[in-house]
Amino acid sequence: MNGYVLKVTCRSKRGIVAAISGYLAGRGCNIVDSSQFDDLDTRRFFMRVSFVSEDGVDQAALIDGLNPIIAEFGMVAEIHDVTNRMKVMLMVSRFGHCLNDLLYRWKIGALPIDIVGVVSNHFDYQKVVVNHDIPFHYIEVTKENKPQAEAQLMGLIEQTGTELMVLARYMQVLSNELCKRMSGQIINIHHSFLPSFKGANPYKQAYERGVKLIGATAHYVTADLDEGPIIEQDTVRVTHAQSPEDYISLGRDVESQVLARSIHAHIHHRTFINGNRTVVFPASPGSFASARMG
Repeated sequence: MNGYVLKVTCRSKRGIVAAISGYLAGRGCNIVDSSQFDDLDTRRFFMRVSFVSEDGVDQAALIDGLNPIIAEFGMVAEIHDVTNRMKVMLMVSRFGHCLNDLLYRWKIGALPIDIVGVVSNHFDYQKVVVNHDIPFHYIEVTKENKPQAEAQLMGLIEQTGTELMVLARYMQVLSNELCKRMSGQIINIHHSFLPSFKGANPYKQAYERGVKLIGATAHYVTADLDEGPIIEQDTVRVTHAQSPEDYISLGRDVESQVLARSIHAHIHHRTFINGNRTVVFPASPGSFASARMG
């Protein structure tokens, strides 16, 4: 039996769920898991269905047969074969906690992706990456060569067929052109504080202000720096008895976990961009994305 995931976005209208479930049943498909959300503010409808084709109908035939329903409801629809691993490019600068965490999850099978390469503007993690038999690409970035460096990056993306870029603490700002070209295909991670601290050494600033909660935010990258649609967030409590070094250590842990969970949601097609927000369906036990992430 072939396993698939169907993603649907369209204007909210009566009969969508019935049309999709009826179509799948008629093609000999069995629904394993289904999630839907009707946004009453935007009147947009979002649906994710995992199903198996018990008659062995292939992906192309399923999409072709769905076209009349797509046209009737004005849908944007995708059908993904669950056996196809997403091609992911990781990017890192000099902080390696997120990179190391992702490589470990990938190695043990907790993050089922194909890592097509790691790009960095430093050599700090070259040996780590190469020891995992993953291509390492050094791209120097300066004020003078930024357009050329980004052109080199785009060449790598096209050459490798990259479907998702992950900024695993990559500390260079991407151009508006690249953000638009890869819209919905770039995930970034950054710290989250209340109140917000920017600039050098934010954890020290948080310590000096007596912050009691530190956390992390993973989001899709847009031209607006660190303001893209949020995919995943988490926090951890700190106390007056902890040091700035404790803040940094705890912050790195929560950043790694949040980034991994956001990638997990994306590669299993559980995320939808809804204007400046996201719809993120949970991984249920019956779906093809039920692996536990921690």
